Amino acid sequence: MKIKGKVYKCPDNIDTDVIIPAKYLNNSDPTFLSSHCLEPLVEQLNKKLTSQHIIVAGKNFGCGSSREHAPLAIKSAGIRCIVAESFARIFFRNSINIGLPLVELKDATKLFDFEDEIEIDLTDGEIINITKSQKYKIQPFPEFLKKIVSVGGLVEFVRQSLK
Repeated sequence: MKIKGKVYKCPDNIDTDVIIPAKYLNNSDPTFLSSHCLEPLVEQLNKKLTSQHIIVAGKNFGCGSSREHAPLAIKSAGIRCIVAESFARIFFRNSINIGLPLVELKDATKLFDFEDEIEIDLTDGEIINITKSQKYKIQPFPEFLKKIVSVGGLVEFVRQSLK
């Protein structure tokens, strides 16, 4: 399972209020949420987030509240993977539950620059920085996680498993 895109860098401690500000939580429409994904950070960095990006973040990505809107906003924005130095546990679980793969890589924000083109291989456990011709080892996804992600999340995985 390979995912390719351009790097959108985020610093340490991006909390769920930055991922989707609380003022938008009265609406659970994925398209609406995606239009406000990382809005405070996008404004601060003056760099637009697009569906061509892969988020590369520092430590503790997704900290704060356990709101499920946060990974939903990211996935609905077309982001197909997040690479971070570490993730908040509840955010990690919520992301996998909706089929959004997350991978940890030490010093991730130091290894990539904005707009570097990268490819993530979840099966072989490798990230290739195509722009810089560099490779990094990551933990390969276990089969059951690849299956959950490939079918779009935990609900569909369970539905298919019960057939």
